Amino acid sequence: MSEKTAAAVPEEANAVIEKARGFWAKFNKAIIYGGTAVILLGGGWLAYKHLVLAPKMEKAAEAIFPAEQIFDKMTQTGFTKDSINLALNGGNGITGLLKVADKFSGTPAGDRAHYMAGACYLHNKEFDKAVKHLKQFSTDAAQVQTAAYIMLGDASAELKKNDDALSYYQKAASLNSKDEYMTPEALFKLGGFAESIGKTEDAVAAYKKIRDGFPKSSRAGDMDKFLARLGVTE
Repeated sequence: MSEKTAAAVPEEANAVIEKARGFWAKFNKAIIYGGTAVILLGGGWLAYKHLVLAPKMEKAAEAIFPAEQIFDKMTQTGFTKDSINLALNGGNGITGLLKVADKFSGTPAGDRAHYMAGACYLHNKEFDKAVKHLKQFSTDAAQVQTAAYIMLGDASAELKKNDDALSYYQKAASLNSKDEYMTPEALFKLGGFAESIGKTEDAVAAYKKIRDGFPKSSRAGDMDKFLARLGVTE
């Protein structure tokens, strides 16, 4: 390196340092506060996750367990007024689904409580309450979410909210095109409801999807008959 070049390096370095100093003098407060905010947010989230959310989730899981058992049994043996009331409102040492949904909102157990409460209200023909709870439920489990959309469609249909019902059935039918069980059922619901409100094109499209897209499903064998009833014989 030449003496001229060597002498230039400190000068360039000094210039960079002076620019950095100027930048820091101008923006140091914003940088400090911004950095501190990121640290506090990160630390706050970790603290919330480990000190608040984790214990809350554990308590929620314990609280919902008895009511969840009652609900599971109803899905196998049938929904009765007494069982629905016990699952929803609790008693005899059982925490009801409504209390779990309220007290443990934002936890998986709280979400499941909304789903089960919605199903209970649907079976109890309290359709407004069914919609209220099912709308607060969401999950990445496609089959369960499909079932929730179908129930929302059923409740909305009972409330004569035809546009809402059709929309929920469409959501259920389009959620997972590879599901060989729930998707054909959702399409069948969509087709039947669309047909009942005079949406013939929607009904035909749904029935064709069952017939052509899910030929092994339990619904597929009847689709030509359903389509023929609507004037489609292809």
